[in-house]
Amino acid sequence: MFSPSQHDVRSFFCTTFRKQREGQVLTPLEAVAADWIAEHPEYHAELADLEQALQTVYDAEAGRTNPFLHLSMHLSIAEQVGIDQPRGIKQAFELLRAKRGSAHDAQHEVMECLGKMLWESQRSGKPPDGDSYIDCVRRRATRDHA
Repeated sequence: MFSPSQHDVRSFFCTTFRKQREGQVLTPLEAVAADWIAEHPEYHAELADLEQALQTVYDAEAGRTNPFLHLSMHLSIAEQVGIDQPRGIKQAFELLRAKRGSAHDAQHEVMECLGKMLWESQRSGKPPDGDSYIDCVRRRATRDHA
């Protein structure tokens, strides 16, 4: 299993942002990341300064969103949907995307389900429950937007 360090993740996104701005050739993974970076201009200043990015502490309790975690979740969800793993996530995502009319909005809702599943797994010490994750996405696809 690939387990990049915090340094690796932050370097990846900052380098991808720099390469994108400079018109350099991107790897396939960088191209996917660049699309999500483009969707989040509020993160561009942080992505433009690698040294600062490597030093910054994002305190959720202080209301600080971690752009690297957020973008990593976008990449994870895109990969899950692309390979339909856990099985059924592709269909559940497509239902949600159709309901919301936006892949980006749908991804943010899936992110909530993914975060919940990971939190419950960590809290219980049990493996992540892919079925409950997909059920969460399906429920969001079948209810009205809050």
